[in-house]
Amino acid sequence: MTPNSPSTGPGRRSFLASTAVAAAAVAGGVPLLTACGGAAETGEGTTSGKSAKKLLPTYAARNIVTPDIASKNGSCVGFTSKVELSKLETSVPKKLGTGAKVKIMAPFWGPPPKADCEYYTALNEASGVQVSWQNQDGNTYGEKIGAVLASSSLPDVLIVPGWELSGKIPAALVAKMMDLGPYVSGSKVRDYPNLAAVPADAWRRGIFGGKVRGIPYPYSYLPNIAPFYRKDLFDKKGWEPPKSAQEFFDLAKEMTSKKAGVYGCDDMKWSAFNFFGSLGGSEKALGWKLEGKKLVKRLETDEYLEALEWTRKLYAAGVVHPEAKAQTGDGLLRFTSGKVMMCNADIAYWYGKSAEMQGSKAFPDFEMAAMDIFGHDGGDPKLYAGTPANVWAFVRKNASKETVKNALAAANYAAAPVGTKEHMLTYYGQEGTHFTVKDGVPTKTKTGNAQVVSAWQMLSGPAPFFAYPDLPEITRAMCEWQQRMGAFVTKSPFYGMTIVEPSRYATLEDKFEQLEDDYVRGNKSLGDVQQAVSDWKSRGGDKLRDWYKKLLDENGQNGGAS
Repeated sequence: MTPNSPSTGPGRRSFLASTAVAAAAVAGGVPLLTACGGAAETGEGTTSGKSAKKLLPTYAARNIVTPDIASKNGSCVGFTSKVELSKLETSVPKKLGTGAKVKIMAPFWGPPPKADCEYYTALNEASGVQVSWQNQDGNTYGEKIGAVLASSSLPDVLIVPGWELSGKIPAALVAKMMDLGPYVSGSKVRDYPNLAAVPADAWRRGIFGGKVRGIPYPYSYLPNIAPFYRKDLFDKKGWEPPKSAQEFFDLAKEMTSKKAGVYGCDDMKWSAFNFFGSLGGSEKALGWKLEGKKLVKRLETDEYLEALEWTRKLYAAGVVHPEAKAQTGDGLLRFTSGKVMMCNADIAYWYGKSAEMQGSKAFPDFEMAAMDIFGHDGGDPKLYAGTPANVWAFVRKNASKETVKNALAAANYAAAPVGTKEHMLTYYGQEGTHFTVKDGVPTKTKTGNAQVVSAWQMLSGPAPFFAYPDLPEITRAMCEWQQRMGAFVTKSPFYGMTIVEPSRYATLEDKFEQLEDDYVRGNKSLGDVQQAVSDWKSRGGDKLRDWYKKLLDENGQNGGAS
């Protein structure tokens, strides 16, 4: 589970409920902030290096609006200035859509708006594309994708989050989704300037089965899970943020008062992986590293076991809130209510919870901050890059040329940069109906909160950004934290590659996330973990290693990423 909301957080299937919303917000809204030779037939393998470069759109930055905080070490750009609607720039000077109807299936969390709502109507008019949304429950979306791909009736466009790429879905996408290369490869993407400004690493992640099939939503590849602490209470008590695993443990013990119902921390497993330099685990291809000439899986490393053992030590010492151990309740609510002093969560919540707690009677001085990720021994951390894109829009194979061009026109509109009229409409809707502006801060109305949610924002997006002019100090803090952490990020051998594993290996790692949670809580033993690793190797892990090594030998490292 990722540490985003209830308990330690929802699984990958509901991750978009926080991150797609978090990555996309501008100022003051709900924080939005994803065998080598047989690839063409089965979808297995990857395309990278020189082969990928021939397929990719030619990158062309759009210098329409200059961010207040520039990107550094891979960080998001930041926008802190107040919003002046009269000074918004234009990124789509003429409609690229022809008025054609395009059916799009996408995940949605909560009740979807009506098909003819003001938000959908306004965007259809502005883009020139008559989008008909087929919103599906995000919590069961993987099942729906599988059913749709297995049928003969496909929507024109299918939105697919990376965490749903399991089982037969990747191969089905290769078999049933269109090669967009004839429309976007090389200089052809110039017809869609906002898509041309999508970073090349993100587009590379859209290569499936040797063809550019997915229109990407760009993500920052920097660590998205931050270790947070209650800065207001730290300052009051004279505590300093810990700088090593032992300091964290000692401080958590000092903070814990079971009688008062206050605990040092919530579940810290995901931060522990960073503290101990363990490879990321949510993206299977990123879970490998080279030791000499041998590929080693994260499950086999000392860093992985050390991170789990340290997290287990926290639980055993009684410094983790009992609800976290029981995997109940809301970890971030425990944090904001002062029941835990430290927690980890998606960085998007830095803004979200700070905005939510403004004017709090219980904690009028509420302030949260992200401590810098430390190496477990007090030295510099060793961090690994995540994915530069993990949500894609696919166009069905055999769609008409008009349908393809209209789908790309809609995605181009959605990819408009911050500070433009198109971006404002996509993420906030219409002034008066969906949002109002006071002192340069746009705030959604009740109608806006009901209608302006996901959907259009998943078709594509600009380069990763933070934009919260109502809390400019938080925007700056988020950017600067990323800049500092980015200095310690290493790209693993398969960074930036979309790799479709053979289906026979699809479930090899399925039980590890639950096993990790059971182990750190004392419900499983070290022997259980070691046996699971041994089983992984004998049931296909060693053969999968050979398969990945062949990919690496034929394609090179990092997919040619810059």
